[in-house]
Amino acid sequence: MTATGLRHCPALLISAPASGQGKTTLTAALARHHRNQGRRVRVFKAGPDFLDPMILEQAAGGRVYQLDLWMGGEDHCRRLLYEAASEADLILIEGVMGLFDSSPSTADLAMRFGVPVLAVIDAAAMAGSFGAVALGLCTYRPELPMAGVVANRVAGEGHAAMLGRSVLPVTPFLGALKRDDAVALPHRHLGLLQAGEIADLEARLERVAAAVAGTKMAQLPPPVAFAAAPAAPLQSRLAGVRIAVAYDAAFSFLYTANLDVLRSLGATLVYFSPLDDSALPEADSLYLPGGYPELHLERLAANRAMCNAIRAHHFQGKPVVAECGGMLYLLESLTDVHGERAALVGLLPGHGVMQERLANLGMQSVNLPEGMLRGHTFHHSRMTTPVAPLLMTADHHGGRGEPVYRIGRLHAAYFHAYFPSDPQAVAGLFLP
Repeated sequence: MTATGLRHCPALLISAPASGQGKTTLTAALARHHRNQGRRVRVFKAGPDFLDPMILEQAAGGRVYQLDLWMGGEDHCRRLLYEAASEADLILIEGVMGLFDSSPSTADLAMRFGVPVLAVIDAAAMAGSFGAVALGLCTYRPELPMAGVVANRVAGEGHAAMLGRSVLPVTPFLGALKRDDAVALPHRHLGLLQAGEIADLEARLERVAAAVAGTKMAQLPPPVAFAAAPAAPLQSRLAGVRIAVAYDAAFSFLYTANLDVLRSLGATLVYFSPLDDSALPEADSLYLPGGYPELHLERLAANRAMCNAIRAHHFQGKPVVAECGGMLYLLESLTDVHGERAALVGLLPGHGVMQERLANLGMQSVNLPEGMLRGHTFHHSRMTTPVAPLLMTADHHGGRGEPVYRIGRLHAAYFHAYFPSDPQAVAGLFLP
């Protein structure tokens, strides 16, 4: 750290012209490559996402936090980067969607903190047009710091050379990744598979890291200066409160920052598995995050002891916070895309049905009695319930909001809250 209070660390933001171009693959490749060189790598994910960070955490060997100028705020992002710069040899940030998509965009994030952008472009069906796309990304906003472009899913050396020749000198071409099914990351309806579901993930990470080794894209980027941001200390409103957090293959959509907030408020976190455990740990409050309950219906339904334990927790007047998949688990039943229906906890009257089409997606906020929280929604299910919603969330871009349900101390919604947006509101939700 210099006398000015700045911390300097090499940093790079990996973006693309659109989703599905290979951002996660390239970010993971660079993280694993530099980790293999003995460097300490800190990785961040721009925007709301639970799945990409699982892959990136395994690649880098450390926790991945979100950076979102709207959901978390500029000061929150600044603090995370400043802290990372004090311990890391390299900071990598994976962007969200396309480079200029949404507001604020990945480009806005890069400009706000002066982090150069490496754009990865799916060039599988491209030739000379690759240069035009690369030029557009690099010059659309002249003030945006650009490190260069990378071609992904190329057919071979000849194709890579052709793509390189199409790029004008103003656009640095840093190399190409060949099409390789042995490194591609498998997907399902909400995005990538969870890291624990990819049996050969380590082999894939090592293979793609080897593919970038020795190329220009693997060179250490120049240092970026990161400034500190003041942080008001949190009151220990949850001191002495034990919160049971569901965490297993069915419920894994947890922001690391959310858990940090709960601990900073004084709470003790204890984890349990709705799939495998027959009883809740001793706890004052319960947190059921999102995930994939629809993929584990038979086991969830068969574990009646856990369903009864959750019901007993609620009937004792203790807080329950359920988000998306956690809310679906509390319904009377859930039907998967194959028409298989299972009886679940039955704490929230109603029924859920999975569907092939996206039901809702967007950045949202909600003005609860406890305070205002920001976050997002993303789901492929619909539900019916006779319970009247307490209120509706507001979509940041004018889309459809989501209902928020309250039954006693049960708080349930499709909405995934980002706890750093209002820690005091969070304290109110979990306080016994």
